[in-house]
Parts: sequence; C-alpha cells; structure tokens
Amino acid sequence: MNEEYSVRAWREVLAKHATTACALERELSDRHRLGMSEFEVLERMVEGGRGKYRVQEIADAVHLSQSACSRLIARLEKAGLVTRRICEDDRRGIFVGVTEDGRERHATALPTHRAVIGEIFGSPDGEGDREGPSGSGKAREYDGHDTDACSRLPAPTALRASS
Repeated sequence: MNEEYSVRAWREVLAKHATTACALERELSDRHRLGMSEFEVLERMVEGGRGKYRVQEIADAVHLSQSACSRLIARLEKAGLVTRRICEDDRRGIFVGVTEDGRERHATALPTHRAVIGEIFGSPDGEGDREGPSGSGKAREYDGHDTDACSRLPAPTALRASS
C-alpha cells in the first residue's frame, strides 16, 4: 500500500464520517429532538440492558471525554430521559440509568437512525453499493443532506422542547 493510497483512503473515511454524522444529526434533531451523541448514549444504555452505567463507561463507549459526556448526560437528565445518582459504594462515582421516557424516545428514533445508516452504507444483504462494514465497495452518498449540513446545524439542542 503506498502513501498516496493511504491518504486518499483516510480522506474518504473522514468524508464518509462527516456525511453520516451530519445526516444523523439533522434527522434525529428534526424528527426526535435528539442529537447524534444523545441518541448514541441512549442506544448504548438500552442495548446494554443494565439498569445503571458509570459516566466514564458511557464516555468510553461513545468516544467522548468524561466532561463532554457529563454535560450530555445533564441535558438528557433535564429532559427526563436518564437519571443520575451517586454510587453508594464509591461516593465519587455517578451512576446513570435510562428512564422509561428515554427508552420510548430511543425506540421512536431508532427507525430514523437505521434508515439514515442504511441509506448511506447500503444494506447488509448486499443490495447496496457496499459489501458490509468491512467491504471494499464504495458506500453510497446520502441523498438527503450534503457534507456542509453540519455548518448549518445549531448547537446540540436536541432537547430544546423540554427546556
């Protein structure tokens, strides 16, 4: 693999990530009052099936700093989608749990999330331009939004209706 190929491949990864992130941010915000990261936090908690998670555990799962994750969790808590409580064994620790409203918001937003991902990456049965997550085919462009969409997005205010 030569350097030029590697750089081009890296730039394609960055462009695809930007396209995907912008499309998810726009659709989840417009339709469900959730930002992409807010959805990801709810998704990891719902899929994990446990009643409580440490903030650092969530931050690691969604690739955020602990402080950024704490701010995101505060927004989710204000909206009634998660609860926070102090760990009884280690008073320095904070546990986060998803509420029933959080589960409902996630369930409602899930089809939108999956539709955007499916539109961009194609289907796992090979009926897209991609052969799956590790395939060598080129992923399709999302036709609903361009990569400049992020520059037009407001700050993450997915929870604005609950303010």
